Amino acid sequence: MINELKQHNEMFTQWRKAIHQHPELGFEEQQTADFVANKLRQWGLDEVHTGIATTGVVGVLRGQSPNSRAIGLRADMDALALDEANDFSHASHIAGKMHACGHDGHTAILLASAWYLAQNRNFSGTVYFIFQPAEEGLGGAQAMIDDGLFERFKYDRIYALHNMPGIPQSHIWLKPGPLMASADRFDIAIEAKGGHAAMPQHLIDPSLVMSNIILSAQTIVSRNTSPLDTCVISFTDIHSGEGTYNVVPDSAQLKGCLRTFNPQVRQQALERLQQVVEQTAKLYGATANLTIQPGSYPATVNEQQSYEFAANIAEQLLGKERVNTHCDPLSGSEDFSFMLNKVAGCYLLLGNGLSGEKGGVCVHNPHYDFNDDIIPVGAALFCSLVTAELK
Repeated sequence: MINELKQHNEMFTQWRKAIHQHPELGFEEQQTADFVANKLRQWGLDEVHTGIATTGVVGVLRGQSPNSRAIGLRADMDALALDEANDFSHASHIAGKMHACGHDGHTAILLASAWYLAQNRNFSGTVYFIFQPAEEGLGGAQAMIDDGLFERFKYDRIYALHNMPGIPQSHIWLKPGPLMASADRFDIAIEAKGGHAAMPQHLIDPSLVMSNIILSAQTIVSRNTSPLDTCVISFTDIHSGEGTYNVVPDSAQLKGCLRTFNPQVRQQALERLQQVVEQTAKLYGATANLTIQPGSYPATVNEQQSYEFAANIAEQLLGKERVNTHCDPLSGSEDFSFMLNKVAGCYLLLGNGLSGEKGGVCVHNPHYDFNDDIIPVGAALFCSLVTAELK
């Protein structure tokens, strides 16, 4: 299977580069969705559903014989709001938009899987090819769920993968349980009392409140979280004042994110952060409010049996030496987590290449590019999962 897919990788690469040249942001992937839907219809899939959560597409392919079991395979389609710094021929044609996370490659992998399985329906049951919009911070997975993804199409298991620079090309990494972290975005608004910087006795300095909130919040990690658990609190946007030298402002604003792998740790950290914000401000005579932004992602958790099944298939396909089943979890987040909260499944990492080699530039970097050599590997993995699940 993998050798046959490799023979057609020039075609798959053309699809990927065409998508890369025309990046679209979350819920705007109309051209990409049309490209996907037209290919699926061209290959004779039994059903092609479009417009799910605005731009989502689901292709339905039934095997040679009927069976009640069904497997879902998912890819994300959206790009990032980023100016591309590459100068190769397939670089983005649209200023301020770039496929800097490899979703163009994920889409090509799932298309290649659909192309192969449409010609080789050597399975019994149904495959759902899920092309998802808006993974990058907009919760497109949850939007598809809200639009009936799991009511309209019934799944026994669901799988997805993500390319990963820093992992050797075509190697697979996975683990049971949490593979990627939850992500909660928060805002903190501090109201104090400004005035002349030479007269601090008449002021309530919001910068002092802000500084102590930042420092105290880190004790949630060091003193409220077990050393055996993981919790990251980062402050990413800090603002107070209007650029003057002798005026203490009335207010300050902070933005940041919280990441954990355990729902209990997550809840405890959010509660403690609320207390730190409010009580620290009160200590200095100010007020402060914590707002957790909508669209937070839960941890991406691989179900045990699905993980074992996927690990076994990956080892059969690539050999044990190319499959790492003891990798550390990643503190990044992924909205496939919403789907895994509804249906048992597994998320895998596919090596894009080591640093300094082809495919080794980190994602979300303006110099990143997807490594097209891994398209047949990803497609072979998906197809192998289907034929093994739906014998």
